[in-house]
Amino acid sequence: MTAVPLNFKILGSGQPLIILHGLFGSLDNWQTHAKTLSEYFQVVLVDARNHGHSPHTEAHNYDLIAEDLRLLMHSLQIEKASFIGHSMGGKAVMRFAQRYPECVNKLIVVDMGIKAYPMHHDVILEGLKSMNFNEITSRTAADQQLEQYVKDLSVRQFLLKNMYWIEPGKRLAWRMNLLTLESEMQEILKGLPEEQVDLPTLFLYGALSNYILEEDMKAIEDLFLGASFEAIEGAGHWVHAEKPNEFVDA
Repeated sequence: MTAVPLNFKILGSGQPLIILHGLFGSLDNWQTHAKTLSEYFQVVLVDARNHGHSPHTEAHNYDLIAEDLRLLMHSLQIEKASFIGHSMGGKAVMRFAQRYPECVNKLIVVDMGIKAYPMHHDVILEGLKSMNFNEITSRTAADQQLEQYVKDLSVRQFLLKNMYWIEPGKRLAWRMNLLTLESEMQEILKGLPEEQVDLPTLFLYGALSNYILEEDMKAIEDLFLGASFEAIEGAGHWVHAEKPNEFVDA
């Protein structure tokens, strides 16, 4: 099991707080919240493997991401940290806590449960794969192409943040490793092993999201003995983006 050195950005000082984004995201998604939280913590923003500026690999699963986070902490000489993880990042920090509880102070899991989820990224993947960057040479054209698959403007904007100029002004490309993320999707969607963790863990979820339902809470509490739950009213899956002030307050 080979860990990779993750791309990261540090803001502020104090007790370490490591933040890990969700699927198709990057540390850039969390810059605004990091600036706010850096008044109280040393915030370490991280690009997960196969995302952002972190290395591309053929494998992508939660044990590997946990090892990546352990390597990051070792390289930064951090013995113990608190963690915020959204969606895929939420499941990753939970898996890290299962493997390395002695390295965790507290956990905040944003709109993610412990269970396996059915495939629900089909349309997004098709849209991302439909991009022919030999023909698409502007962000406007890319948005128009993606709109055929993804109607929600905010979701498209989130996805298109992954585009960059491989040749400035000439050729666009995806920064994320789309090939691996598609081939490893079953690993990303799978549930956590049944290993108990006794750490303070706040499950923050969108009241309009279906990632954490009332019937999921007993199973979560059985694994995460220090679990507490808080719903953010009016928010869906992207809780921190849709209700930023309420998110930070919680």
